[in-house]
Amino acid sequence: FGAAISACEKGGKWAIALHLVDLMVLSKVDGNKITFSAAMSACEKAGEWEKTLQLLSTMMQRKVESDTIAFSAAMSACEKRGEWDKAVQLLHAMAQNKVIPNTITLNAAISACEKGGEWEKTLRLLCVMKQTEIQSDTIS
Repeated sequence: FGAAISACEKGGKWAIALHLVDLMVLSKVDGNKITFSAAMSACEKAGEWEKTLQLLSTMMQRKVESDTIAFSAAMSACEKRGEWDKAVQLLHAMAQNKVIPNTITLNAAISACEKGGEWEKTLRLLCVMKQTEIQSDTIS
């Protein structure tokens, strides 16, 4: 399933990637973080932010190890839609799951807050970057 889902991600076939994840789950095949992250990335690139969050939720329910890449895909999907509240929730979920954010995840959260007009949260996240010594860049 992993190679097929990755091919779907590269080919922009998010709906097929989702179908393959469903087949994987129904077949009782254990997915891994790479498989789920590829499907999430396919959905994120297509602007399917809700599907991306559903995949992250499924991943966590199935006790698949989550990582910064999976959260970054979900965060980027929220950022594109200006879903600042979901982006902030994802940062809290990262902390609860002991996943350390990086420049990409924090930039996506900052951008989501900015798009949502949440300038105070944007400034707070910039402070978090500085406090945690996560390198900021021109996007930050």
